[in-house]
Amino acid sequence: MRESSISSCPVPPEQQPINEYQELTDSWFFGLAKLDLKGYIIKLAWVWGWSWTIAGPVAAASFAPPKHLVHFILAGGGGASLFVALIVVRLYLGWSYVLARLFQETIVYEETGWYDGQTWIKPSEVLSRDRLVVSYQVQPILQRLKQTFAILVLFVIIGSIIWNFF
Repeated sequence: MRESSISSCPVPPEQQPINEYQELTDSWFFGLAKLDLKGYIIKLAWVWGWSWTIAGPVAAASFAPPKHLVHFILAGGGGASLFVALIVVRLYLGWSYVLARLFQETIVYEETGWYDGQTWIKPSEVLSRDRLVVSYQVQPILQRLKQTFAILVLFVIIGSIIWNFF
């Protein structure tokens, strides 16, 4: 019974929410959010470090490091953090899109193009499976991304306070 309701799905395979989830999981970019905590932090630190190649010279042009070292470090670190924040936002948007598609009872899809949109109501077993994936796989990822963004905001606030003292 289970196999028949899934195989009778009229939604093209690339537009089925479970396949969209699998594509994100297999993607090198979106898979970043599924790494273990150490790997996740290392990748974001790597992005932050490489972002200094752009943020560092801009900060140095504004604040000469020999004269204003603290301002240079804060400006460069803030600029580099902007790149990390953009990556976290992009990850969040991709994963939240898949969460919405998995969680919905009805799926809007296109058979051949944008002009022939259709709607499919998920059978109960497909809906249950998708919602389990949401609960145990996607929501923890989104929670991690929210926490990461909150930490970045905290760093900006701390940097702003330090900036005011120097």
